[in-house]
Amino acid sequence: MKKTLILILCLFLCTVSFARKRVKVACVGNSITYGIGVSDPDKESYPARLQQMLGEGYTVERFGKPGATLLNKGHRPFMQQKEFKDALAFAGDVVVIHLGVNDTDPRDWPNYRDFFIADYRALIDSFRVANPECRILIARLTPIADRHPRFESGTRDWHDEIQLAIETIAKYAQVQLIDFHAPLYPYPFMLPDAVHPDKEGAAVLAKTVYEGITGDFGGLQMPEIYTDNMVLQHGRLLTIQGKADAGEKVTVSIDRQKLQAVTGADGKWAVDVRPLKAGGPYTLTVSTEKRKQVYENVLAGEVWLCSGQSNMEMPIKGFKNQRVDGSLKAIVTSADTQIRLCQIKRIASDAPQESCESEWKTCGPESVANFSATGYFYAKMLRQVLGVPIGIIEADWGGSAIEAWMSNESLQSITQQLKTSKNIRKKPQIQHLPNKLFNGMIHPIIGYGIKGVIWWHGANNSRQYYNYELLFRTMVNDWRNRWGIGDFSFNLAQLAPYPFNNVMGYMREAQVNCARNTPNCDIAILLDISDSTFMHGPIKEVVGERFAYIALAQTYGMKGFEYTGPIYKSMEIKKDKIRIFFDHATEGLTSYGKKLTEFEIAGKDKVFHPATAEITKEGLYVSSPDVPQPVAVRYAFQSFVTGTLFNTAGLPASSFRTDDW
Repeated sequence: MKKTLILILCLFLCTVSFARKRVKVACVGNSITYGIGVSDPDKESYPARLQQMLGEGYTVERFGKPGATLLNKGHRPFMQQKEFKDALAFAGDVVVIHLGVNDTDPRDWPNYRDFFIADYRALIDSFRVANPECRILIARLTPIADRHPRFESGTRDWHDEIQLAIETIAKYAQVQLIDFHAPLYPYPFMLPDAVHPDKEGAAVLAKTVYEGITGDFGGLQMPEIYTDNMVLQHGRLLTIQGKADAGEKVTVSIDRQKLQAVTGADGKWAVDVRPLKAGGPYTLTVSTEKRKQVYENVLAGEVWLCSGQSNMEMPIKGFKNQRVDGSLKAIVTSADTQIRLCQIKRIASDAPQESCESEWKTCGPESVANFSATGYFYAKMLRQVLGVPIGIIEADWGGSAIEAWMSNESLQSITQQLKTSKNIRKKPQIQHLPNKLFNGMIHPIIGYGIKGVIWWHGANNSRQYYNYELLFRTMVNDWRNRWGIGDFSFNLAQLAPYPFNNVMGYMREAQVNCARNTPNCDIAILLDISDSTFMHGPIKEVVGERFAYIALAQTYGMKGFEYTGPIYKSMEIKKDKIRIFFDHATEGLTSYGKKLTEFEIAGKDKVFHPATAEITKEGLYVSSPDVPQPVAVRYAFQSFVTGTLFNTAGLPASSFRTDDW
């Protein structure tokens, strides 16, 4: 009995001793890990702040070498430094690695980029040899601000490429990926020298590592697009997602459904809600053992995202000194509890964000006045015809390039196919830079249930019209893949005539090809709403309605009407005339009794002359006495034109050319 008691006591003491063993955390890296940028690295560096957060159960040591590269052929390889040997000897139970910033040096990445992944894997393996039980976290690089002297010389692009390499390493080396970039990027003032975080920035990094190690993500958190008054997509499986502490059980309740999920190491969770019946109001409850979030006055209906540049952004109240026709009546008569509006606040980010500032509002004069006019008029017609709640999410930015709305991965996948690598500007603004708006405004809402997208964009990319179709198709495919709900409707509006530049005919042609060559995509033609005084024409209700015609026909399957204007199909030479054939002109063509203008015709010499166009029972014929042997026709192919050709539904024909010169 006595021996048994002694044995139990020994086991108890051993257990206590084991429980009291401090977890060793090795912070490995460069000058940022060392603490350059703070006044007292021993107290203010991110490893020092991490020690304060973790407390007495942990021993945190920093092994940072200023100027160190990950590349073993770089100018200062970390694996050749004393700090590396010290880190191995420390044999951390947890190893946090942040290397790669110095590899953006022109001496390094351009010459040795192909060795980066192998060198990083070798570093990871070294720590696993030192402590086979160690847990390894690798960090996406901290930002390099655009005021850095090398930012435009290649450093920015190399920085992006290294980020992708780090993500690949995390996947295949089976280590935990943490993000040092996204938390700091919105706060450039925390990088006084454009590279090194100050003490506030170091605290941000420490918090990121703390969350990665402990799984403490601050408890239940929902994306900010989830608010009272929101509209959830009805009629199909609906994914509800958010974050909580690692390993926490999350319960989601709505419409007599109760679903549960357990969070992963990254704190993320998701559940699939069975299809909701259109209507409501519903109450959505999301809870953990410690926290509950309740969303009231929730409707189920049709949810659409409207995006693009300033023509989509233009609110019903108009821009400064630029009107929207019928705005006052539209605003004062807008009250409708079954239409809900959600604006995504402008944010450009260098890294994909998990959340964005937004709020769902019930449609009424106060909420609608500042909302996209096109988006509102689109919602209004859908609501009138479908008779179900309508939710519209607005995410747009005036003057934006399409590259800004694309993920880094999608843009990189086609870089070699583009005739120019980027949208060329002498002084690009933030909304012109690749990936920025996708990261800040689209990525945070991916997964929120939508029916489709309406897109009004193109002016900023018109001078590189030859790239637009490829960029558009790639963007659409990427968005669809990320949402994971199939080839949802993605419809675009053609640029309305405006004396913008001399290539607008080619740009409008590119937009037609976008619709023609992208599955489940159609185009709203706007050739009849020209305005030479304002780039943002005042006729927005017509645009919203034309988007609605497309959706009602193609997305919702309504029959009995033509939903878009005539689009060039083919031609036939008839002696001294050319006959033109169109899609979307089943019942024929009309000019509403006015003279057909904007037609040109050319012979083999490729010189175009003004032409006469005539609508007959057989179709449209184009000719000119100056071209007795015609071979090609163009219509409305100049920058500023006034469309005169329509189908009998009253929808304008697109500009077109029959040549490929």
